[in-house]
Amino acid sequence: MKAEKNSKQEKGKESTHNKPEKPAYVAKPDLVNTVIVRIASTDIKGNKKAVKGLCTIRGIGDMFSNAILNIAGISSKKTIGELSESEVKKIEDILKTPENYNMPDFLFNRKLDPETMKDGHIVGNDLRLMNDFDIRRLKRIRSYKGIRHNLGLKVRGQRIKRFRKGGAAVAKKKVKLK
Repeated sequence: MKAEKNSKQEKGKESTHNKPEKPAYVAKPDLVNTVIVRIASTDIKGNKKAVKGLCTIRGIGDMFSNAILNIAGISSKKTIGELSESEVKKIEDILKTPENYNMPDFLFNRKLDPETMKDGHIVGNDLRLMNDFDIRRLKRIRSYKGIRHNLGLKVRGQRIKRFRKGGAAVAKKKVKLK
């Protein structure tokens, strides 16, 4: 009898020993094979839809990304990771020169540029640089907006009575009656 019990215990030990061990961490299946695509010096995750993926580039919104995909002939249901190299190059070419592809002027973010006197669209780090240059030009010519920028005050007519220099509102203390 003892021999039978020992053999049953050994079988039980063997069956539990043959079970695969659970891994400590299981990655989500959509994040395991994530591709990163670089468009206009911006890294975009490959699991994003094409429309939303292009919106991660600074200077591109929903309307502009939709227009890019329509001009390039790419389905908006495709993900960024599914795009071929030729499609990515086509998108970058459209971003560099949208005027050549008959894109509507109202989608451009640089209306009547002071240097070139033309409408255009700027994306990425160039947009930050141009914004900085515009603010410096306003300060240099001592316009109203430039003076407000120099003083660190609100520029576009917001209230400053309660929120001075971007801080939070300060509540008045209540006076206790004795």
